[in-house]
Amino acid sequence: MWINVISWYKLVISKIKKADFIALLLIRLFLIPVIFAGAHSKVMGFSGTVAWFAQPTAEGGLGLPFPWLLAFLATSTEVLGLICITLGLFTRIIAIPMIVVMSVASLMVHWSHGWLAIASNSMESSQRMTAFLQWLMENFPGRYNYITQLGDPIILNNGIEFSATYFIMLLVLLIYGGGKYVSVDYWLTKVTPVWRNQKSNTALKS
Repeated sequence: MWINVISWYKLVISKIKKADFIALLLIRLFLIPVIFAGAHSKVMGFSGTVAWFAQPTAEGGLGLPFPWLLAFLATSTEVLGLICITLGLFTRIIAIPMIVVMSVASLMVHWSHGWLAIASNSMESSQRMTAFLQWLMENFPGRYNYITQLGDPIILNNGIEFSATYFIMLLVLLIYGGGKYVSVDYWLTKVTPVWRNQKSNTALKS
């Protein structure tokens, strides 16, 4: 009986592995709007990004040296990352600088706020929001209904939770690539001898 169960399990896993490209595609699709939002804001507000990089930490900035250069590198990385991850082109290569940018952002911007990206109900900021909404409901029920009609307001905690999630996704792309069938990288291995030979050499070494 156990032999049959193990055989069935191995058969199921082998079938699932053939569809591993779906998971990699979904990761890429999930990251596209995330990277786009960051890249778009940096491109459209580049001068503001430079000013934020240069502004002292005591005034809410990052206090970085060479702010123009670092802002340019961060912006360029996100723009290239958006293009490459969308197409599945040079996926492993672009994942490296994207991971670096994400790690720096996590350490410099989010780390001091802890883990949670959204404040929990036990945090003082959430409690203040709850008290305000209660006051609003009692004194201005019309405004309360207008504000809460589309969902309950929340307080951002700005922790590393989202950054860590994106880091893990980029790490998966670094290790496994953009996936079969739906990435340019995959088709390059089919039509470009250099890429195909490199893949064969890697397989032999493993």
